[in-house]
Amino acid sequence: MEEREIYITRRDIEKLRSIVKIYNGNDAPHVERLEEELDRAKIVDSKDIPSDVVTMNSIVRIKDLDTGDEKTLILVFPGKQDASGKAVSILAPIGTALIGYREGDVIEWEVPAGKKRLQITEIIYQPERLGNFDL
Repeated sequence: MEEREIYITRRDIEKLRSIVKIYNGNDAPHVERLEEELDRAKIVDSKDIPSDVVTMNSIVRIKDLDTGDEKTLILVFPGKQDASGKAVSILAPIGTALIGYREGDVIEWEVPAGKKRLQITEIIYQPERLGNFDL
């Protein structure tokens, strides 16, 4: 599968790089993959991020292309998960898979259960779209 260009806001990348520093080497296997994604991302100011890109704190609807299952997730920083099960940490395989991709993109990603093929079917909420640059 072709590697697509991903976008990350300057604000998010600063926080995410700090997280990588904290967790790197602490038995967090997906930190290395997150770092790879950050290294290849196109960095833009929050006000310039395309409105169809998954950023931190975005609410997205995804579809598992193998099973047809759909779910809604909120991409959050570590420690911000809640009991609803909808909040997914950026350090979880699915969280790392989502950051920077666009609505409509299909992502192939290795998760503990094997390789998943996911499509981002809708970005329900993106903070930057509404001018929320400080979340």
